[in-house]
Amino acid sequence: MKKLLIIMMVFLAFGCAKKYVKGTAETPAKEEAVTKGAGAPEKEVVEEGLYATKEGKVGEEEIIEAGMAGREDVFKDIYFDFDRYDIRADARPVLDEIATWMNKNTDTNIIIEGHCDERGTNEYNLALGEKRAKATRDYLISLGVSPSRITIVTYGEERPQCTEHNEACWQLNRRAHFVVTE
Repeated sequence: MKKLLIIMMVFLAFGCAKKYVKGTAETPAKEEAVTKGAGAPEKEVVEEGLYATKEGKVGEEEIIEAGMAGREDVFKDIYFDFDRYDIRADARPVLDEIATWMNKNTDTNIIIEGHCDERGTNEYNLALGEKRAKATRDYLISLGVSPSRITIVTYGEERPQCTEHNEACWQLNRRAHFVVTE
């Protein structure tokens, strides 16, 4: 886990230089996070009700027992108001569900990514993204999730979900995103 954090910090320090001018349509490509559950088999639908995994064909019951089913529905992004990092009322039920899932699946850890929209300086947005990730972490800790199972990282404005220049798009970028780790 420490090696992953060090690699991420090195990447942030040297690999995140802006390569576009604000106000243009040229933006960096969106990177997709890969999430895997601890001990959960990767699945591919082979036929209805059966999945191909590294261990062979398994049914839905084995997928549920491995803690994989429904995980995508639990770890939803939460959103923040402009220039704010306090947890909104609409985010609390999402975080309550995440805390419940994590308290049942104690061998799983998460990384909380703090993100911002493009307005503001890089430095300001990195700091705001960190505050958003910390506020999210603190809320989960208040619900009984062990702090040792949560890592935070900030990307500021560097990994936008939407690249248009309007309020609807900016709202999608002001978020905390969850990556499930082993």
